[in-house]
Amino acid sequence: MLTSAHTSRAAVRSMASLTHAASRVSASPAVARTAVAFTPASFSCRRLLSSNSRPVQQFPRLQSLTSTSSKRAFGTTVKMSSATRTETDAFGEIQVPADKYWGAQTQRSLGNFDINQPQDRMPEPVVKAFGILKGAAAEVNMKFGLDPKIGEAIKQAAAEVAEGKLMDHFPLVVWQTGSGTQSNMNSNEVISNRAIEILGGEKGSKKPVHPNDHVNMSASSNDSFPTAMHIAAVLELENTLLPSLRSLRNALQVKVEKFDKIIKIGRTHLQDATPLTLGQEFSGYVAQLDRNIERVETSIPHLRYLAQGGTAVGTGLNTFKGFDEAIAAEVTKLTGTEFKTAPNKFEVLAAHDSIVEASGALNTLACSLFKIAQDIRYLGSGPRCGLGELVLPENEPGSSIMPGKVNPTQCESLTMVCSQVMGNHVAATIGGMNGQFELNVFKPLMIRNLLHSVRILADGMTSFEKNLVHGLEANEPRINSLLHESLMLVTCLNPVIGYDMASKVAKNAHKKGLTLKQSAMELKALSEEDFDKHVRPELMLSPKEKK
Repeated sequence: MLTSAHTSRAAVRSMASLTHAASRVSASPAVARTAVAFTPASFSCRRLLSSNSRPVQQFPRLQSLTSTSSKRAFGTTVKMSSATRTETDAFGEIQVPADKYWGAQTQRSLGNFDINQPQDRMPEPVVKAFGILKGAAAEVNMKFGLDPKIGEAIKQAAAEVAEGKLMDHFPLVVWQTGSGTQSNMNSNEVISNRAIEILGGEKGSKKPVHPNDHVNMSASSNDSFPTAMHIAAVLELENTLLPSLRSLRNALQVKVEKFDKIIKIGRTHLQDATPLTLGQEFSGYVAQLDRNIERVETSIPHLRYLAQGGTAVGTGLNTFKGFDEAIAAEVTKLTGTEFKTAPNKFEVLAAHDSIVEASGALNTLACSLFKIAQDIRYLGSGPRCGLGELVLPENEPGSSIMPGKVNPTQCESLTMVCSQVMGNHVAATIGGMNGQFELNVFKPLMIRNLLHSVRILADGMTSFEKNLVHGLEANEPRINSLLHESLMLVTCLNPVIGYDMASKVAKNAHKKGLTLKQSAMELKALSEEDFDKHVRPELMLSPKEKK
């Protein structure tokens, strides 16, 4: 028996295939201008929604394309009317759900690219970025001849897109043309039909607002989609990723100070090494995150350059002088963060090195977080037969068969997130390679992976901080016990008895099960008094002062 999800998807496919067939029939010469009668059964499609979104300035100002507190769910069902309307494009007529703002090209794309719906739909930050961009373009185009009445209606409709109010009308997946043309037209059609509605017209009429002539005025998908990519990337990095990263860094700094006086044994190659404090160990984690904050921040300025104004191949065909700078200024105004026009449009259309760079910064962050989570997991192993130097918060039962078992679930979750981010970066890197001549054709994949990495890293770090770092404690009795069992304390005797004799002391102790002091006494390496004078872990934590 099919589940509701299966039947919903089957219905979507059925409508897409039937409407696609209808468009072919209506586009043939024999039946030109003849609409195909088609009344689909009522069906639903599932939509990945954000429960919270921030408005744009004017609308008012947008600070982030997705709220860091938003909870996304695959389980949201969007019901569609069984009624349809007829829309047209260059291929002829096609039936579109009457209650949706998208038009012919979007409907056709639903049939042509039915790939992992709805999970892989275009990320919401990109959709909202299109709203910002189209609103900015309308404002600028009014200065270059666009009818103010039409321009204001476009701005109002675009604001609703930017605020996330029309997410149900953006059903396309990222697996489409590599330039993102289908999604650009999706935004053009939605904004056009909503603007028509605002002006009292009829959806689908393309009057008085045309998706190409008015909403897409002075633009091409080839410069619009990469512009939306950069807007989305900057806002998500600034308002979603960096706050979570800085917060985790600060939480670990609290532990640095708390653990500052706890001396423990160090480990290199997973073997005993010389001592350090637990605070020193955690200070390394903080320094890693400090460097990662710098890397992410360094990648953002290159994303502030916008492609808009380059149109098809970077020459600026069908635009006006100053259009590109005006667009960047308007986007800056709407978002509250700086954007500039790219000085070379050919580069930002044909290559997306800035996206690869930002993804690389996230890849490095993932490596750092993996190391940190892995260390904490190992240091918390036990509780009786592991290292047991850290006591991890007990958040949930760990086993369905072993009573009382508690697992380091936050560490495991974060390391899986990091692994996914690394995979995302590999694909983004391949995408960056695929700019043939004047156009990169992996745009949707690249921005989808970057934004996915941003979201899961931000959420993963927040969860790790809240559910593990805040409640993390040191097991001082265990730490002290392991410290004094280590043979590597002998290292401080190198300047006193020499490396060779110190090595003999350690090997003799290990072979016979003696303490270092017992072994040193047996080998007459030095007196008990001298041993106690020199073998002091608290004096092994930093360089010596010059005599």
